[in-house]
Amino acid sequence: MGFIHLWLTIQSIVIILVSINRLGSFTLGYVAQNEFLRWVDFNNMLVLPLMSIVAFYLLKKQVEYDNPRQNSGAHLALNLAFIIGIYLLGAGYGNHEVTNYLHTRFCSAGETNSLCRIIVFNDDEFSHWVFFIGFVLVNAALMLLQVLFPRTQPLVRQDAVLLAVNGLFIGAGIFANLAFEVIGIDLYVVASLAFLALWLLWKRGPQPLLVYYTVAYSLGLIGTAVYKLIG
Repeated sequence: MGFIHLWLTIQSIVIILVSINRLGSFTLGYVAQNEFLRWVDFNNMLVLPLMSIVAFYLLKKQVEYDNPRQNSGAHLALNLAFIIGIYLLGAGYGNHEVTNYLHTRFCSAGETNSLCRIIVFNDDEFSHWVFFIGFVLVNAALMLLQVLFPRTQPLVRQDAVLLAVNGLFIGAGIFANLAFEVIGIDLYVVASLAFLALWLLWKRGPQPLLVYYTVAYSLGLIGTAVYKLIG
């Protein structure tokens, strides 16, 4: 459990760094003299996602252990889903950050020429679809791997609390992205993962990643719903 808490804590740190990166004015400078990207775009495309994916991979390896299911068809399918998800996450990040920078810099004043229409479509729609498909695959694969390789020892209270605390950080990130934005496909993505986590938790009991994902996505979703209703 110690390493599981470590990799989940790194995800929480990434959420904090993402917020600092987006909100801090010190990341608006250009990476190079040719002004190909700002630091905010560079960090969002390369530095922070790499930290997150490495932690996800190490978490995956921590959940898996040597048993007859190690070489099963289900294990192979979930590994493929995880790998495909990582690729799509990278493709979505790369497309979004570059076109978001170009959109903000050259097309934010209502430009309607062909180039800007292509940039805006990639920024606001296509990159989001690619990213969210990858996001669902990676996170669903981790939950299902936890089911395939269940922890045999019951969770103690301290572990449950630590899982919930790290889940709260992710839930806060979900709330920040949903509550203050026009809701689109991201709401359905979060709702589907929350439903999957709750269903697996009900069917399989308090497995570590199921507790973590249930707290993160359910609280993020509930917080957003309450905020929108009050607003």
